[in-house]
Amino acid sequence: MTDESLLIEGAKQMDIDLSQEQVSKLLKYLALIIKWNKTYNLSAIRHTEDGIKKHLLDSLSVVSYIQQTPLLDVGSGAGLPGIVISIMKPELSVTVLDTVGKKCRFMQFAKVQLGLNNLTVINQRVENFQPEQCFGQITSRAFAEVEKTLSLTQHLLCDNGHYLLMKGNRFAEEALENFTIQAHQVSVPYVSDHRYFLEIQPN
Repeated sequence: MTDESLLIEGAKQMDIDLSQEQVSKLLKYLALIIKWNKTYNLSAIRHTEDGIKKHLLDSLSVVSYIQQTPLLDVGSGAGLPGIVISIMKPELSVTVLDTVGKKCRFMQFAKVQLGLNNLTVINQRVENFQPEQCFGQITSRAFAEVEKTLSLTQHLLCDNGHYLLMKGNRFAEEALENFTIQAHQVSVPYVSDHRYFLEIQPN
Protein backbone atom coordinates (compact mmCIF):
# COMPACT_ATOMS: atom_id res chain seq x y z
CA MET A 1 0.00 0.00 0.00
CA THR A 2 1.37 3.42 -0.91
CA ASP A 3 1.71 6.17 1.69
CA GLU A 4 -1.10 8.07 0.02
CA SER A 5 -3.51 5.13 -0.04
CA LEU A 6 -2.66 4.21 3.57
CA LEU A 7 -3.57 7.75 4.67
CA ILE A 8 -6.73 7.93 2.54
CA GLU A 9 -7.96 4.47 3.58
CA GLY A 10 -7.24 5.09 7.28
CA ALA A 11 -9.09 8.41 7.17
CA LYS A 12 -12.01 6.79 5.35
CA GLN A 13 -12.34 4.23 8.16
CA MET A 14 -12.97 7.22 10.46
CA ASP A 15 -15.54 8.67 7.99
CA ILE A 16 -13.15 11.40 6.85
CA ASP A 17 -12.88 12.05 3.12
CA LEU A 18 -9.59 13.75 2.34
CA SER A 19 -9.22 16.06 -0.65
CA GLN A 20 -6.12 15.70 -2.81
CA GLU A 21 -4.80 18.97 -1.39
CA GLN A 22 -5.24 17.73 2.19
CA VAL A 23 -3.48 14.44 1.38
CA SER A 24 -0.62 16.32 -0.24
CA LYS A 25 -0.21 18.76 2.67
CA LEU A 26 -0.47 16.06 5.36
CA LEU A 27 2.20 13.92 3.69
CA LYS A 28 4.43 16.95 3.08
CA TYR A 29 4.07 17.91 6.75
CA LEU A 30 5.03 14.39 7.84
CA ALA A 31 8.04 14.46 5.50
CA LEU A 32 9.16 17.71 7.17
CA ILE A 33 8.88 16.11 10.63
CA ILE A 34 10.98 13.13 9.55
CA LYS A 35 13.58 15.35 7.86
CA TRP A 36 13.94 17.67 10.87
CA ASN A 37 13.97 14.69 13.21
CA LYS A 38 17.44 13.77 12.00
CA THR A 39 18.78 16.96 13.59
CA TYR A 40 16.26 18.14 16.15
CA ASN A 41 14.65 15.00 17.60
CA LEU A 42 11.09 16.32 17.35
CA SER A 43 9.44 12.93 17.69
CA ALA A 44 10.24 9.26 18.20
CA ILE A 45 8.78 8.45 14.78
CA ARG A 46 11.44 7.84 12.13
CA HIS A 47 9.52 6.17 9.29
CA THR A 48 6.73 7.45 7.07
CA GLU A 49 4.37 4.49 7.60
CA ASP A 50 4.59 4.82 11.40
CA GLY A 51 4.11 8.57 11.07
CA ILE A 52 0.95 8.16 9.01
CA LYS A 53 -0.54 5.80 11.59
CA LYS A 54 0.65 7.28 14.87
CA HIS A 55 0.79 10.98 13.99
CA LEU A 56 -1.54 11.79 11.10
CA LEU A 57 -4.39 9.32 11.63
CA ASP A 58 -4.23 9.71 15.40
CA SER A 59 -4.51 13.49 15.04
CA LEU A 60 -7.24 13.21 12.38
CA SER A 61 -9.38 11.25 14.82
CA VAL A 62 -10.17 14.47 16.72
CA VAL A 63 -11.20 16.49 13.65
CA SER A 64 -14.91 15.60 13.64
CA TYR A 65 -15.19 16.98 17.19
CA ILE A 66 -13.70 20.36 16.28
CA GLN A 67 -16.06 23.34 16.25
CA GLN A 68 -15.80 26.67 14.42
CA THR A 69 -14.39 28.71 17.30
CA PRO A 70 -10.73 29.76 17.72
CA LEU A 71 -8.66 26.78 18.83
CA LEU A 72 -5.55 26.56 21.01
CA ASP A 73 -3.37 23.43 20.93
CA VAL A 74 -1.26 23.29 24.10
CA GLY A 75 2.13 21.56 24.22
CA SER A 76 2.01 21.03 20.47
CA GLY A 77 5.54 19.65 20.06
CA ALA A 78 5.92 19.15 16.32
CA GLY A 79 2.36 20.43 15.82
CA LEU A 80 0.19 17.46 16.71
CA PRO A 81 -2.76 17.68 16.50
CA GLY A 82 -2.73 21.48 15.91
CA ILE A 83 -1.10 21.58 12.46
CA VAL A 84 -3.18 18.61 11.26
CA ILE A 85 -6.34 20.49 12.37
CA SER A 86 -5.04 23.62 10.63
CA ILE A 87 -4.60 21.67 7.36
CA MET A 88 -8.04 20.09 7.64
CA LYS A 89 -9.87 23.31 8.57
CA PRO A 90 -8.26 26.20 6.68
CA GLU A 91 -11.05 28.60 7.71
CA LEU A 92 -10.47 27.94 11.44
CA SER A 93 -8.11 30.09 13.52
CA VAL A 94 -5.60 27.65 15.08
CA THR A 95 -2.92 28.61 17.62
CA VAL A 96 -0.17 26.13 18.54
CA LEU A 97 1.85 26.71 21.70
CA ASP A 98 5.02 25.10 23.01
CA THR A 99 7.79 26.16 25.40
CA VAL A 100 10.58 24.52 23.37
CA GLY A 101 12.16 26.92 20.88
CA LYS A 102 13.30 24.32 18.32
CA LYS A 103 9.80 22.85 18.14
CA CYS A 104 8.28 26.28 17.57
CA ARG A 105 10.87 27.03 14.88
CA PHE A 106 9.85 23.80 13.17
CA MET A 107 6.14 24.65 13.39
CA GLN A 108 6.80 28.13 11.99
CA PHE A 109 8.80 26.58 9.13
CA ALA A 110 5.97 24.09 8.45
CA LYS A 111 3.45 26.94 8.47
CA VAL A 112 5.38 28.75 5.71
CA GLN A 113 6.12 25.60 3.68
CA LEU A 114 2.48 24.48 3.77
CA GLY A 115 0.93 27.94 3.36
CA LEU A 116 -1.10 27.69 6.57
CA ASN A 117 -2.40 31.25 6.87
CA ASN A 118 -4.81 30.24 9.65
CA LEU A 119 -1.98 29.07 11.95
CA THR A 120 -0.29 31.10 14.72
CA VAL A 121 2.81 29.72 16.50
CA ILE A 122 3.50 30.81 20.10
CA ASN A 123 6.76 30.03 21.92
CA GLN A 124 5.82 30.58 25.54
CA ARG A 125 4.88 28.90 28.79
CA VAL A 126 1.13 28.40 28.74
CA GLU A 127 0.62 29.96 32.18
CA ASN A 128 2.32 33.17 30.94
CA PHE A 129 0.37 33.37 27.68
CA GLN A 130 -1.99 36.36 27.72
CA PRO A 131 -3.68 36.63 24.30
CA GLU A 132 -6.12 39.39 23.42
CA GLN A 133 -8.95 36.92 22.84
CA CYS A 134 -10.07 33.74 24.59
CA PHE A 135 -10.31 30.35 22.90
CA GLY A 136 -13.55 28.44 22.39
CA GLN A 137 -11.71 25.12 22.38
CA ILE A 138 -8.40 23.89 23.74
CA THR A 139 -6.78 20.65 22.56
CA SER A 140 -3.85 18.72 23.94
CA ARG A 141 -2.31 15.42 22.92
CA ALA A 142 0.62 14.82 25.24
CA PHE A 143 0.93 17.86 27.45
CA ALA A 144 0.18 17.01 31.08
CA GLU A 145 -2.26 15.31 33.42
CA VAL A 146 -5.85 16.42 33.04
CA GLU A 147 -6.02 18.42 36.26
CA LYS A 148 -2.73 20.20 35.54
CA THR A 149 -3.80 21.02 31.98
CA LEU A 150 -7.03 22.57 33.22
CA SER A 151 -5.38 24.61 35.96
CA LEU A 152 -2.69 26.01 33.62
CA THR A 153 -5.06 26.91 30.80
CA GLN A 154 -8.32 27.97 32.39
CA HIS A 155 -7.52 31.67 31.93
CA LEU A 156 -7.40 31.05 28.16
CA LEU A 157 -10.78 29.33 27.76
CA CYS A 158 -13.89 31.31 26.80
CA ASP A 159 -16.82 31.16 29.22
CA ASN A 160 -18.73 28.70 27.04
CA GLY A 161 -15.61 26.92 25.75
CA HIS A 162 -14.52 23.32 26.15
CA TYR A 163 -11.45 21.09 26.16
CA LEU A 164 -10.68 18.13 23.90
CA LEU A 165 -7.86 16.21 25.55
CA MET A 166 -6.49 13.17 23.72
CA LYS A 167 -5.70 10.24 25.98
CA GLY A 168 -4.70 6.59 25.58
CA ASN A 169 -6.61 3.74 27.12
CA ARG A 170 -5.38 4.59 30.60
CA PHE A 171 -6.84 7.74 31.98
CA ALA A 172 -8.37 8.47 35.32
CA GLU A 173 -12.07 9.23 35.13
CA GLU A 174 -11.27 12.01 37.50
CA ALA A 175 -14.21 13.58 39.22
CA LEU A 176 -13.06 17.14 38.86
CA GLU A 177 -14.98 19.72 40.78
CA ASN A 178 -16.68 22.37 38.64
CA PHE A 179 -16.17 20.41 35.39
CA THR A 180 -18.27 18.02 33.34
CA ILE A 181 -16.24 15.27 31.69
CA GLN A 182 -17.47 13.21 28.77
CA ALA A 183 -15.20 10.44 27.45
CA HIS A 184 -15.43 9.62 23.73
CA GLN A 185 -13.85 6.34 22.67
CA VAL A 186 -12.44 6.32 19.13
CA SER A 187 -10.81 3.66 17.03
CA VAL A 188 -7.71 4.82 15.17
CA PRO A 189 -7.05 2.50 12.20
CA TYR A 190 -3.82 0.49 12.44
CA VAL A 191 -3.10 1.95 15.89
CA SER A 192 -5.56 1.22 18.67
CA ASP A 193 -9.18 0.57 19.47
CA HIS A 194 -8.70 2.22 22.83
CA ARG A 195 -8.14 5.90 22.28
CA TYR A 196 -10.20 8.49 24.06
CA PHE A 197 -11.01 12.14 23.94
CA LEU A 198 -12.05 13.76 27.14
CA GLU A 199 -14.48 16.52 26.33
CA ILE A 200 -14.42 18.76 29.38
CA GLN A 201 -16.57 21.78 30.08
CA PRO A 202 -16.57 24.06 33.11
CA ASN A 203 -19.89 23.91 34.94
